[in-house]
Amino acid sequence: MLVAEDDESQAEVLRRYLEADGHHTVMVRDGQAALEQIRARQPELVVLDVMMPRLDGLNVCRILRDESDVPVLILTARASEDDVVIGLELGADDYLTKPYSPRELMARVRTLLRRGQRSPNPSTIRRVGRLGIDPQRHEVTAGGTPIDCTPGEFAILAAMAELPDRVFTRGQLLEHTSGLDRDSTERTIDVHVMNLRRKIEADPRRPAQLLTVYGIGYKLTAGAS
Repeated sequence: MLVAEDDESQAEVLRRYLEADGHHTVMVRDGQAALEQIRARQPELVVLDVMMPRLDGLNVCRILRDESDVPVLILTARASEDDVVIGLELGADDYLTKPYSPRELMARVRTLLRRGQRSPNPSTIRRVGRLGIDPQRHEVTAGGTPIDCTPGEFAILAAMAELPDRVFTRGQLLEHTSGLDRDSTERTIDVHVMNLRRKIEADPRRPAQLLTVYGIGYKLTAGAS
């Protein structure tokens, strides 16, 4: 696991909690070092502070998403809520705002790691209209074209593909992603859905498959025949 945090005291707290939970942890203090270590070590999860020298966490996330689908958890100050939306749009899977509880951070880390684990049992590709979702290989296709999805985006699609045409509330979708801090993280689902529409819909402004059910949530349909 890699943690990029330039605040020495916070970095030490993170290191102690993560290593107490059994994770080998590499600590870096700036974004450029984070990229170098991620490329060299291929960690199972990356924790990125937004405000870092040399290269900030948002730019690290943007560059990383062109190279890897490793789960990313971003840390940001409450005064910088725009960072949250930008980070999720760039492909981050979850976020925590400072100050945060180390116990909550560990719960988020465990959830992201569980989501990234592949099932040992064979699975069948789920098809919904032009979409194909393969939970075993963690792959998505749209009309036969491979689609790159972050772990958070994939978790949402996989959950909805299990029950096409069922309406999922944001809270229910959170159970398949972070499942924590419901009041402040339902917006995470909205950003993931927006990103998914850009990837799977012919016209993201007029989605045909990933639909909004106003006042309730979202559903995945086969679309026009």
